[in-house]
Amino acid sequence: MTGDALTRDANHTPNRLKLAVVDMVGTTITDDGRTGQAMSRALVEHGIEPGSSRFESMLGYARDTMGFSKMTVFGHLFEDPAVARSANNVFERAYDDMIADGGIRPIPGAEDAILWMREAGMQVCLATGFGRHTQNMVLESLGWMGLADLSLCPADAGRGRPYPDMILTAVLALDLDDVREVAVVGDTSSDMLSGVRSGASLIAGVLTGSHSEATLRAAGATAVVDSIKQLPLLVEKREARHL
Repeated sequence: MTGDALTRDANHTPNRLKLAVVDMVGTTITDDGRTGQAMSRALVEHGIEPGSSRFESMLGYARDTMGFSKMTVFGHLFEDPAVARSANNVFERAYDDMIADGGIRPIPGAEDAILWMREAGMQVCLATGFGRHTQNMVLESLGWMGLADLSLCPADAGRGRPYPDMILTAVLALDLDDVREVAVVGDTSSDMLSGVRSGASLIAGVLTGSHSEATLRAAGATAVVDSIKQLPLLVEKREARHL
């Protein structure tokens, strides 16, 4: 490529979005606090007394880091890697039980928004901080296997949020040319930060999950909407500005 061509390419603003990397719990699905319940069970089964200051501090950290890889969270909470792995296993078993009880359901309008994006020519990746087993259990329970072009968990990419690895893995797996053709959608500051670090051009926060508009914007959100139901309109407005 010539120098002039490189300059033109560097100054080029993509005309359209080609991929949306979309969070799961809090963004496309709700579990009515079951993530916290499963986390509490993991802490209790590893000797943390319910209601103690240590328990509340650890649970508070888990809430603050919603969106992170759960294994990363347990690695921070417990110094011993073996204990962290054991706690993560308890968390996953507890969450499996809650899925079996029908505790997971879609955010209203989420499935329609995903289908709209795919019909508009975008690819969709569903990303999570859960492990692969739990992610598959959630997708199967909702009948969402195959709803998106791709699903990713931290183990698929190397690191979870707030690192950009899952987004960049999706870019590579789905053969995109430019990270500026990516929209990142989520309900936590870690979703927003991963979007910033990846170079995505649309970083959309939703208010159906863990964090406030102020928190999402402070972490780098370029837009905040009430729910994923408003995402198609947001994408349409963004695309119209780039025609």
